[in-house]
Amino acid sequence: MKEILVGIGEYRIDGGVILKTIGLGSCVGVILYEPHKRIGGLAHILLPGSSDNSQHIPKYAEDAIEVMLREFEDRGIWKKRLIAKIAGGAQIFKQTTLDVLKIGEKNVESVKNKLKEEEIKIIAEDVGGWWGRTILFNTENGTVLVKYSNGERKWI
Repeated sequence: MKEILVGIGEYRIDGGVILKTIGLGSCVGVILYEPHKRIGGLAHILLPGSSDNSQHIPKYAEDAIEVMLREFEDRGIWKKRLIAKIAGGAQIFKQTTLDVLKIGEKNVESVKNKLKEEEIKIIAEDVGGWWGRTILFNTENGTVLVKYSNGERKWI
């Protein structure tokens, strides 16, 4: 099966492929999936919230989800048919108590709030912790393999 890399601040929607993103530290990978049509999307979110303009830059949590939903709709897939999985949001600076450095936690909160607002159910998540992650999302069956930077693996 063809593997497509999704870079930082990017997203991709496709079917019959594996969508992959690497280097999720404090970043969050958001997976949206329509199981009947077997089409899914993966966004590699860098920052919480949204951009300060109307361009909807997908490196921001709210913007990425909005542009993905718009593209799904353009393909005839309504958001009420989508399910979500999320992974990432690690605390890279282990010893910090400074809120400004808790980007992972803020990213996860922003993603969850936006998905709740859009009424999209999160059916699986693997967030927080201290380890970086790589995600492999099989759009054929909706499975997601999370590989940790410490060598461990987990299916969500």
